[in-house]
Amino acid sequence: MTNNTTRLDHVVLWVNDPVAAADFYEKAVGLEPLRVTEFTEKKTSFPSVRVNEETILDLAPLTMAERMKMLPGSVESAGHPVNHVCLSLSADRFDALRARLQDNAVPVSDIDHGAYGARGKATRSFYFRDPDGNVFEARHYE
Repeated sequence: MTNNTTRLDHVVLWVNDPVAAADFYEKAVGLEPLRVTEFTEKKTSFPSVRVNEETILDLAPLTMAERMKMLPGSVESAGHPVNHVCLSLSADRFDALRARLQDNAVPVSDIDHGAYGARGKATRSFYFRDPDGNVFEARHYE
């Protein structure tokens, strides 16, 4: 494996209702919400949820898309979801996530075996969507 110090800091997801999205990620996915109060008090542009100590998901309101002007063409591409984001978990947390999603009536795919990822072939994986249509894969390795 490559010895690299680069880490994934954050992924920005476009959502219709950032507060509802934070609630979904907290209750159904088990992630810690960040800056929700500040968002509702209009002190910040969007809330986030913590994936781990190094990575967060920003829950940007789709209404911000028209302000994306950091690069030429950003406005036209803003608001288009990525194909999917993959969460790598321990086997126990994988099982707990699947159960929590099902308890919250979130449809999940069948379990796949051997899908390739950053750490080789995963033992098990499955997919689900958030309320805004963003697709997530959950997986665990041995």
